Amino acid sequence: MPEEINPAQELAATQPGPVSQWLKDQGFDHEVLDNDHLGVENLGVEAAFLPLLATALKANGFDYLQCQAGYDEGPGGRLVSFYHLIKMGALVNSLSSTGAPPEGVKVEEVRLKVFLSREGTPSIPSLYGLFRGADWQERETFDMYGITFEGHPHPKRLLMPEDWKGYPLRKDYIQPDFYEMQDAY
Repeated sequence: MPEEINPAQELAATQPGPVSQWLKDQGFDHEVLDNDHLGVENLGVEAAFLPLLATALKANGFDYLQCQAGYDEGPGGRLVSFYHLIKMGALVNSLSSTGAPPEGVKVEEVRLKVFLSREGTPSIPSLYGLFRGADWQERETFDMYGITFEGHPHPKRLLMPEDWKGYPLRKDYIQPDFYEMQDAY
């Protein structure tokens, strides 16, 4: 039996969160998406505005790129590139021996999502200049999904051979019927 959703919970999930409200107050246009299962805000961003919005968030304290990745919504659907940003509280220098923040330190998170058509060559501006950690992550997203990152300093495959055809994690990818035999020596 499907779980019933409380109308108040459903309404709260689509309401702008604190990060979204701050961006709106600063004049940054974005789409409010449903929060994830942990309550992390998800914001839809137009590809052209991604660097500007990410720069504003970094200036506001979201200076750690935890993850950049991509996914495929399915055949005929869109490709998605997302950036998960974190803002640590004022006590970040006093991490415990386990690496966890001490009690009372507030950690804020936000995820920016760029939705792209799978037709042609999907492309968005790279955030490498803003977050150096995006280097290999953007390359992996290119390699697996075919999303190109304009302005990336090393725009080449990371996991697959340079002459590989297609993008293996796209849901419409058709695996070749051949296996290349190579010497094990």
